[in-house]
Amino acid sequence: MVYQPPTGARDLLPLDVAQKHWIEERLEQVFQRWGYHRIITSTVERLDTLMAGGAIDQDAVIELNQRAGQRLGLRPELTASIARTAVTRLSRVTYPQRLYYNANVFRQSHQGSRDRQQEFYQSGVELLGAGGPLADAEILLLLTDCLASLNLPNWTLLIGDAQLTQTLLAPFPRSVRPQVRRALAHLDRVAIETLDLEATLKQQALELLDLRGQPEAVLQSLSQLDLQADAQAALDRLQSLVGLLRQVYPPTGDSARVPHPPLILDLSLIQTFDYYTGLVFEVISCPEMGCQVLGQGGRYDNLLGVFQSEGKSFPGIGFVLDTERLHQALLPTGRLPETIPPSDWLVVPTTPQAAAMAFTYAQTLRTSANLVRAEVHLAAFSSREAIRTLAQQRCISRIAWIEPNGLPHIEALT
Repeated sequence: MVYQPPTGARDLLPLDVAQKHWIEERLEQVFQRWGYHRIITSTVERLDTLMAGGAIDQDAVIELNQRAGQRLGLRPELTASIARTAVTRLSRVTYPQRLYYNANVFRQSHQGSRDRQQEFYQSGVELLGAGGPLADAEILLLLTDCLASLNLPNWTLLIGDAQLTQTLLAPFPRSVRPQVRRALAHLDRVAIETLDLEATLKQQALELLDLRGQPEAVLQSLSQLDLQADAQAALDRLQSLVGLLRQVYPPTGDSARVPHPPLILDLSLIQTFDYYTGLVFEVISCPEMGCQVLGQGGRYDNLLGVFQSEGKSFPGIGFVLDTERLHQALLPTGRLPETIPPSDWLVVPTTPQAAAMAFTYAQTLRTSANLVRAEVHLAAFSSREAIRTLAQQRCISRIAWIEPNGLPHIEALT
């Protein structure tokens, strides 16, 4: 019998782990420089927690055996868990709260899908208790800083506004509005053209699909529409955000403070579920192999109230980056580690009686203020030449020969 990991799971070998850690470490340094603190939530959640806010399709949750009447599942994302924790465990802290995470999540794969993966690694942040363009700008600038720290090539930031898009969908009959929304979310022009809509509404839907491009041009097109008060307020908010972003990284890219990412305003950028209440965004990478979404996020001002007994809510916004897709995008660049770090020392007891002294000496090396990797030669002593060859094959640069009297003889390998 050949034992394999379960369908949808995979093992990470040491080089995979080293490359994953390289990505996570750089993101974590950026998060901390911006004043964010790490949070770790439970891998297992109650099903009602996972479904709160309507952001997750229940079919995506990997459910566990019921315990004492509770329906439990593996977390498919982190935002709901962090919102629950913020309300129940962080109720007495001051806001805003800046939180980040590096974690694995689990999603049920669909039958017949080419990619049956069910376990994913993510890094992300949640900014709780802060609303308005300044908070939105912080999240987008933090995201930009994260991608700059990885030297990620060929990426674009797409931004939209869920509230504004929802108001633009309001003229459509309720019976077909979900279909229009689904077609916009999937950029499906054919689906819109085949909808049972009168000509003017069908044209309006196609125009929504085309509200995508340079922010200033799209905002100019929107300003010419006859908008209701709530749509105008959303438009004003979006204009303020774009203006603030342009001050930090102008279109010419001459800002020395923050690298200049390509910025696209896309009002077809919506999800097929109700969750986001304002700004939404995606990071896409388009190398020669095709485009893929590396991360996404948005504002969710109603979620925390779901977990609050009085229904009192706080604004929230965050983003998530897919660690594995970042890994795939970075592999061709040569920036990821290509080997696992070798040990610095091989400590060799030259006689059986020197074994204890070899372990003691290795431990002395490991207590250095800097990370020192020291391993003890465990096989029986053969010949010095054979051990040198072994150390060189493993790229170990120093050997400490421990003599019977306990004294080390140090040899540097070239």
